[in-house]
Amino acid sequence: MTTTSPSPAVPSAAPTDTAFWADVDSHVVRYGSPFVPEIITRAEGSFVYTESGRRILDFTSGQMSAILGHSHPDIVATVQRQVATLDHLYSGMLSRPVVDLSRRLAESVPQPLTKTLLLTTGAESNEAAIRMAKLVTGKYEIVSFARSWHGMTLGAAGATYSSGRKGYGPAAPGNIAIPVPDSYRPDMVDAEGRLDWRRQLDAAFALVDAQSTGSLAACIVEPILSSGGIIEPPLGYLAALKVKCEERGMLLILDEAQTGLCRTGTWYAFERDGVVPDILTLSKTLGAGLPLAALVTTAEIEQAAFERGFLFFTTHVSDPLVAAVGNTVLDVLQRDRLDERAGRLGERLRVGLLDIQNRHAVVGDVRGRGLLQGVELVLDRETKQGSDVLGAAITRRCLELGLHMNIVQLPGIGGTFRIAPSLTSTEAEIALGLEILDQAIGEHSPAA
Repeated sequence: MTTTSPSPAVPSAAPTDTAFWADVDSHVVRYGSPFVPEIITRAEGSFVYTESGRRILDFTSGQMSAILGHSHPDIVATVQRQVATLDHLYSGMLSRPVVDLSRRLAESVPQPLTKTLLLTTGAESNEAAIRMAKLVTGKYEIVSFARSWHGMTLGAAGATYSSGRKGYGPAAPGNIAIPVPDSYRPDMVDAEGRLDWRRQLDAAFALVDAQSTGSLAACIVEPILSSGGIIEPPLGYLAALKVKCEERGMLLILDEAQTGLCRTGTWYAFERDGVVPDILTLSKTLGAGLPLAALVTTAEIEQAAFERGFLFFTTHVSDPLVAAVGNTVLDVLQRDRLDERAGRLGERLRVGLLDIQNRHAVVGDVRGRGLLQGVELVLDRETKQGSDVLGAAITRRCLELGLHMNIVQLPGIGGTFRIAPSLTSTEAEIALGLEILDQAIGEHSPAA
């Protein structure tokens, strides 16, 4: 793989930039990782553009959301038309875009998932799913992965373990964590040293049963853990998990905020496993960058929830503007066969990442599916020792070279790049991203 000539490094601040960052320091609440040291003025396709004139390839499609790239013409046209016609309503009123999208989402998933609730964020859809599961089952305990991320609201945050738990007092009662089936860092192994996920799952639910007060309501998991480091449970795991849930009268909630709607090469990641959840949650990809989320469940569960007085009355439930955008997203995904495109581009991306791994010793593992890929960095392949400093340095160098990357750092685990280009990316853009990443890693790695 050839290397690219670096674009100019992040420039020193101009006077107007100095004032901007002074305002940031004075007035903007810091809410997570450090802000990218650039002022973004516009975005188009696979690139964002800075006030200083730099073009940066967006390898995270915004917040893993802009699956059609930035400013897709079909989305722009829908927003312009809809905002001038019907943008927002009293939450008890319905419009055609809302009902159309509800029907079309039901048509895109297996039976018996037929009922849809349209919301705004992934946290909100997961909150609604957890609330519905508790009401329908009459129980309150929620099981989730120990490296999960489901949102920042109370119930979703209670089921989130990858970060953000310390310092806020008690979480919602009844949350129980189970170990992640991580094939790269297995905690239980078979005779060949491979992850023994069946034994791990049995042990996990033995501990669940020991901790439970007899009130197990649901298990909520991502088919591919994203903030947990792009961890894909082995084939067969989700089916076995569904059995564990059924044996205990629990509902299975699958959170496909990042994996849903063609990103992994199929419309939904759970299709690979032949499992149908009791409740499916969507966000991010559904609005292609706009705030739209959904809960999809069965008529039986919805009826039981209704009879028990299910309440999830929010300001932007069933908003027509974003529902119209969701319909356009489905139109483009179907028309342009973006599930197939994600599969092809994902294979091109994966081959390039494996080539980087073969030549750079700091790449310990490459994993993922379709256009959701993970690259785990380590200081030593034998010990799998991670390094926050290494990940931060490569991320910074990528930005200098014109590539935006996102890395997750978890205690005791090497930093993992979450790579999620838009489904509308070109072969040339994938190649450019690989080229820049190769150079940045190469500058910080001895030969493999």
